[in-house]
Amino acid sequence: MDPARTLALLWRAEHEPVRPARGPRQGLTVDRIVRTAIAVADADGLAALSMRKVAEPLGVSAMSLYTYVPGRAELVNCMLDEVLGEAPSLEAADGWRQALERYARGGMAIARRHPWVPPLVSSRMLMGPNETARWDGVLGALSGVGLPEREMLAVVHLLDGYVRGAAQQSADAEHDARRSGLSYDEWYEQTGPLLEKTISADRYPALTRVWRSGVFEEPGAGLGPDGGFEFGLQRVLDGIERRVADRFAG
Repeated sequence: MDPARTLALLWRAEHEPVRPARGPRQGLTVDRIVRTAIAVADADGLAALSMRKVAEPLGVSAMSLYTYVPGRAELVNCMLDEVLGEAPSLEAADGWRQALERYARGGMAIARRHPWVPPLVSSRMLMGPNETARWDGVLGALSGVGLPEREMLAVVHLLDGYVRGAAQQSADAEHDARRSGLSYDEWYEQTGPLLEKTISADRYPALTRVWRSGVFEEPGAGLGPDGGFEFGLQRVLDGIERRVADRFAG
């Protein structure tokens, strides 16, 4: 990926529109190509994304896309920044905790709409205007709470890691269901009795006790309709709040 060309694409709205220097004018724009690529990735996954697959619904050849976008890597970077623009604003939040709640919930909502996003968030993607604004918003929400800059950054990474893990678990479960043709309940009905015969209660007493309580039959049940995401988020925020209180007391 060419960093200079990628940044020029990412920040195109802040400067002058990106126009092809040569080739046929077919009503294409970088924005239209990016939106089409997002639709392809949403439907088929990022691994299936290619310039050819993006060109097909646009009714053009794959080669014509290179007039607007240097390559697939640059296109994926633009796709990530585009969907991060769906994040909610934190400006009206009542305090830092509510702001971080909105930040995390917004990240989870993006990940559910676009399951290909979580692995990219931690990769070496260049920051476009939407990601930059998102970072500025969440760091601004933490400003003035008493944490030094290094800990402010660590808090954001902690939240991102929690959201990414929860989103990946959800995506993996959906992938397993599609691949096997079995829902979790159907899979559990087949494997549960076999595991009960295999796992020794004497050797694994803690696991057996939890298993027999029935919680494995409906993971996340009783923790809210989101399967426990909100429960985990509040525990993460409780820890951050304790750290803020300790800093204030110190």
